[in-house]
Amino acid sequence: MADFVLVPGAGCDAEYWGPLAERLADRGHRAVPVQLPCEDDSCGLVEYADRIVDAAYGLTAPVIVAHSFGGFSAPLAVARQGVRALVFASAMIPSPGEKGDDWFGNTGWQAESGDFNALFYSDVDPRQASVFERHQSATPGSQPWPLPTLPDVPTHALIFADDRFFPSGFMRGVVRDRLGIDADTVPGGHLAMLSHPDELATALLSYL
Repeated sequence: MADFVLVPGAGCDAEYWGPLAERLADRGHRAVPVQLPCEDDSCGLVEYADRIVDAAYGLTAPVIVAHSFGGFSAPLAVARQGVRALVFASAMIPSPGEKGDDWFGNTGWQAESGDFNALFYSDVDPRQASVFERHQSATPGSQPWPLPTLPDVPTHALIFADDRFFPSGFMRGVVRDRLGIDADTVPGGHLAMLSHPDELATALLSYL
Protein backbone atom coordinates (compact mmCIF):
# COMPACT_ATOMS: atom_id res chain seq x y z
CA MET A 1 0.00 0.00 0.00
CA ALA A 2 1.19 3.51 -0.83
CA ASP A 3 0.14 6.81 0.70
CA PHE A 4 -0.73 9.89 -1.36
CA VAL A 5 -1.15 13.47 -0.17
CA LEU A 6 -3.20 15.53 -2.63
CA VAL A 7 -2.55 19.29 -2.65
CA PRO A 8 -5.19 21.48 -4.32
CA GLY A 9 -4.73 24.55 -6.45
CA ALA A 10 -5.82 28.09 -5.74
CA GLY A 11 -9.35 28.61 -4.48
CA CYS A 12 -10.24 24.92 -4.55
CA ASP A 13 -11.85 22.83 -1.84
CA ALA A 14 -9.99 19.60 -1.08
CA GLU A 15 -13.09 17.58 -1.94
CA TYR A 16 -12.46 17.96 -5.67
CA TRP A 17 -9.83 15.26 -5.17
CA GLY A 18 -12.59 12.89 -4.02
CA PRO A 19 -13.00 10.79 -7.21
CA LEU A 20 -9.24 10.25 -7.49
CA ALA A 21 -8.94 9.37 -3.79
CA GLU A 22 -11.70 6.78 -4.25
CA ARG A 23 -9.95 5.22 -7.25
CA LEU A 24 -6.68 4.97 -5.33
CA ALA A 25 -8.51 3.42 -2.36
CA ASP A 26 -10.17 0.91 -4.69
CA ARG A 27 -6.68 -0.22 -5.70
CA GLY A 28 -5.52 -0.67 -2.12
CA HIS A 29 -3.87 2.68 -1.46
CA ARG A 30 -4.56 5.61 0.84
CA ALA A 31 -5.05 9.21 -0.30
CA VAL A 32 -5.39 12.27 1.91
CA PRO A 33 -6.68 15.48 0.28
CA VAL A 34 -5.35 18.64 1.97
CA GLN A 35 -7.68 21.48 2.94
CA LEU A 36 -5.58 24.61 2.54
CA PRO A 37 -6.44 27.86 4.39
CA CYS A 38 -6.96 29.67 1.10
CA GLU A 39 -9.55 32.11 2.47
CA ASP A 40 -7.32 33.35 5.30
CA ASP A 41 -5.31 36.47 4.44
CA SER A 42 -2.95 35.77 7.35
CA CYS A 43 -1.79 32.52 5.76
CA GLY A 44 0.97 32.34 3.19
CA LEU A 45 3.11 29.66 1.62
CA VAL A 46 4.65 28.56 4.93
CA GLU A 47 1.22 28.07 6.51
CA TYR A 48 0.07 26.15 3.45
CA ALA A 49 3.10 23.89 3.81
CA ASP A 50 2.22 23.43 7.49
CA ARG A 51 -1.19 22.08 6.48
CA ILE A 52 0.39 19.66 4.02
CA VAL A 53 2.83 18.39 6.64
CA ASP A 54 -0.04 17.98 9.11
CA ALA A 55 -2.02 15.99 6.52
CA ALA A 56 0.95 13.69 5.98
CA TYR A 57 1.40 12.99 9.69
CA GLY A 58 1.51 9.25 10.35
CA LEU A 59 1.82 8.34 6.67
CA THR A 60 4.76 6.30 5.42
CA ALA A 61 6.91 8.13 2.84
CA PRO A 62 3.91 9.52 0.96
CA VAL A 63 3.75 10.64 -2.65
CA ILE A 64 2.93 14.36 -2.65
CA VAL A 65 0.76 15.35 -5.61
CA ALA A 66 0.42 19.06 -6.36
CA HIS A 67 -2.13 20.59 -8.70
CA SER A 68 -2.00 24.06 -10.26
CA PHE A 69 -0.93 26.66 -7.62
CA GLY A 70 -0.33 23.76 -5.24
CA GLY A 71 3.02 23.49 -6.98
CA PHE A 72 4.24 26.47 -4.95
CA SER A 73 3.42 25.04 -1.52
CA ALA A 74 3.91 21.28 -1.95
CA PRO A 75 7.72 21.40 -2.40
CA LEU A 76 8.04 23.37 0.84
CA ALA A 77 6.38 20.50 2.68
CA VAL A 78 8.47 17.93 0.83
CA ALA A 79 11.63 19.65 2.04
CA ARG A 80 10.52 19.10 5.65
CA GLN A 81 9.77 15.37 5.63
CA GLY A 82 10.59 12.09 3.96
CA VAL A 83 8.57 11.38 0.84
CA ARG A 84 8.57 8.75 -1.86
CA ALA A 85 8.07 11.23 -4.69
CA LEU A 86 6.78 14.66 -5.68
CA VAL A 87 4.36 14.89 -8.61
CA PHE A 88 3.47 18.15 -10.35
CA ALA A 89 0.05 17.52 -11.93
CA SER A 90 -0.71 20.38 -14.31
CA ALA A 91 1.02 22.43 -11.64
CA MET A 92 2.97 25.66 -11.40
CA ILE A 93 6.66 24.78 -10.93
CA PRO A 94 8.39 27.56 -8.97
CA SER A 95 11.83 29.07 -9.28
CA PRO A 96 13.76 30.43 -6.26
CA GLY A 97 12.53 33.89 -5.29
CA GLU A 98 9.65 33.81 -7.75
CA LYS A 99 6.20 34.99 -6.74
CA GLY A 100 3.19 33.00 -7.84
CA ASP A 101 1.72 36.18 -9.27
CA ASP A 102 4.79 36.57 -11.50
CA TRP A 103 4.92 32.95 -12.65
CA PHE A 104 2.52 33.55 -15.52
CA GLY A 105 4.56 36.33 -17.07
CA ASN A 106 7.88 34.62 -16.35
CA THR A 107 6.83 31.45 -18.14
CA GLY A 108 5.10 33.18 -21.07
CA TRP A 109 1.71 31.71 -20.14
CA GLN A 110 -1.11 32.53 -22.52
CA ALA A 111 -4.46 30.88 -22.01
CA GLU A 112 -6.59 29.80 -24.89
CA SER A 113 -9.42 32.12 -25.79
CA GLY A 114 -12.67 31.85 -23.88
CA ASP A 115 -14.13 32.80 -20.54
CA PHE A 116 -12.88 31.37 -17.26
CA ASN A 117 -15.45 28.59 -17.09
CA ALA A 118 -14.64 27.46 -20.63
CA LEU A 119 -10.95 27.24 -19.78
CA PHE A 120 -11.06 25.89 -16.25
CA TYR A 121 -14.04 23.55 -16.60
CA SER A 122 -13.48 22.49 -20.18
CA ASP A 123 -14.44 18.84 -19.70
CA VAL A 124 -16.58 18.96 -16.56
CA ASP A 125 -19.99 20.45 -15.84
CA PRO A 126 -19.29 23.95 -14.43
CA ARG A 127 -22.42 23.74 -12.29
CA GLN A 128 -21.07 20.65 -10.56
CA ALA A 129 -17.44 21.71 -10.38
CA SER A 130 -18.22 25.18 -9.05
CA VAL A 131 -19.31 23.68 -5.72
CA PHE A 132 -15.60 23.13 -5.06
CA GLU A 133 -14.75 26.83 -5.47
CA ARG A 134 -13.47 28.79 -2.47
CA HIS A 135 -12.25 32.34 -2.13
CA GLN A 136 -8.51 32.60 -2.65
CA SER A 137 -6.51 35.08 -0.59
CA ALA A 138 -3.89 37.09 -2.47
CA THR A 139 -1.29 36.53 0.27
CA PRO A 140 0.53 33.37 -0.94
CA GLY A 141 0.69 34.52 -4.54
CA SER A 142 2.46 37.72 -3.51
CA GLN A 143 5.23 35.94 -1.57
CA PRO A 144 8.61 34.98 -3.08
CA TRP A 145 9.19 31.25 -3.21
CA PRO A 146 11.67 30.77 -0.33
CA LEU A 147 13.82 27.74 -1.16
CA PRO A 148 17.15 27.96 -3.03
CA THR A 149 16.21 24.93 -5.13
CA LEU A 150 13.54 22.30 -5.48
CA PRO A 151 13.87 19.37 -3.05
CA ASP A 152 16.18 16.57 -4.15
CA VAL A 153 13.55 13.82 -4.31
CA PRO A 154 12.18 11.72 -7.18
CA THR A 155 10.09 14.22 -9.12
CA HIS A 156 7.58 13.66 -11.90
CA ALA A 157 5.29 15.85 -13.97
CA LEU A 158 1.90 15.12 -15.46
CA ILE A 159 0.30 17.13 -18.24
CA PHE A 160 -3.44 17.06 -18.80
CA ALA A 161 -3.84 16.62 -22.55
CA ASP A 162 -7.01 18.67 -22.95
CA ASP A 163 -6.15 21.40 -20.42
CA ARG A 164 -7.17 24.78 -21.82
CA PHE A 165 -6.02 26.75 -18.76
CA PHE A 166 -2.47 25.33 -18.75
CA PRO A 167 -2.25 24.08 -22.37
CA SER A 168 -0.23 20.91 -22.87
CA GLY A 169 2.36 22.38 -25.23
CA PHE A 170 3.07 25.25 -22.88
CA MET A 171 3.32 22.99 -19.84
CA ARG A 172 5.64 20.57 -21.60
CA GLY A 173 8.07 23.43 -22.15
CA VAL A 174 7.79 24.60 -18.52
CA VAL A 175 8.51 21.10 -17.26
CA ARG A 176 11.59 20.75 -19.46
CA ASP A 177 12.89 24.21 -18.54
CA ARG A 178 12.33 23.94 -14.80
CA LEU A 179 12.67 20.24 -14.04
CA GLY A 180 14.83 19.04 -16.92
CA ILE A 181 12.55 16.06 -17.55
CA ASP A 182 9.85 15.06 -20.01
CA ALA A 183 6.30 15.15 -18.69
CA ASP A 184 3.86 12.28 -18.90
CA THR A 185 0.38 12.87 -20.27
CA VAL A 186 -3.08 11.85 -19.11
CA PRO A 187 -6.41 12.80 -20.70
CA GLY A 188 -8.56 15.55 -19.29
CA GLY A 189 -8.83 19.28 -18.83
CA HIS A 190 -7.52 21.32 -15.92
CA LEU A 191 -9.71 19.36 -13.51
CA ALA A 192 -8.78 15.90 -14.73
CA MET A 193 -9.14 14.58 -11.17
CA LEU A 194 -12.89 15.02 -11.71
CA SER A 195 -13.19 14.03 -15.35
CA HIS A 196 -10.56 11.25 -15.64
CA PRO A 197 -9.77 9.94 -12.15
CA ASP A 198 -9.08 6.38 -13.36
CA GLU A 199 -6.41 7.45 -15.82
CA LEU A 200 -4.88 9.83 -13.30
CA ALA A 201 -4.76 7.09 -10.66
CA THR A 202 -3.02 4.74 -13.10
CA ALA A 203 -0.42 7.38 -13.91
CA LEU A 204 0.30 8.11 -10.25
CA LEU A 205 0.64 4.43 -9.41
CA SER A 206 3.18 4.04 -12.21
CA TYR A 207 5.58 6.18 -10.15
CA LEU A 208 5.69 3.76 -7.24
